[in-house]
Amino acid sequence: MKIFTKKDSEIIKKFIIQGSVFIYPTDTIYGIGCDATNNEAVLRVRSIKQREKKPFSVIVPSKDWIMENCKVKENDLKLLPGPYTLIFKLKKKCVAESVNLGLETLGVRIPSHWFSKIVKETGIPVVTTSVNLSGQKYMTSIDNLDPAIKEAVDFMVYEGPKEGKPSEIIDLATGTKER
Repeated sequence: MKIFTKKDSEIIKKFIIQGSVFIYPTDTIYGIGCDATNNEAVLRVRSIKQREKKPFSVIVPSKDWIMENCKVKENDLKLLPGPYTLIFKLKKKCVAESVNLGLETLGVRIPSHWFSKIVKETGIPVVTTSVNLSGQKYMTSIDNLDPAIKEAVDFMVYEGPKEGKPSEIIDLATGTKER
């Protein structure tokens, strides 16, 4: 597994566009993801995580992307960027069906983190889910990265240990919150 840092942003963008599956930092915890429009890559993430039934959320390029693809009310985006995942009803298909499993909703994030700039510059939504096998503890540092996940991803963007917790989920399609 190749390990990159913030200074390698041009290489990281190239690999995202090519359909790589990778680990990356956010403002909360490390995520595992890929180009959310690339069905084959999304299926790889599902296989790596052993997660078949629960939809994934995505880091999106911008608030404009959200407004173009999701049903948004005036104040819905005030929490972004930040440690939140907002679930919206979709206006149109904008990610591979394997991301949201055919649901008419999508969880979106814009982390308050430099990695969001990479997503913005590619213009591609990126799957965002914790780095762990489903039901297991999520990764906080390279030292507790599950060996099976380490072997299965194409690269990692690492910036040291993370002490955060997963983003708060706010379902604006139904009006519920969860962590």
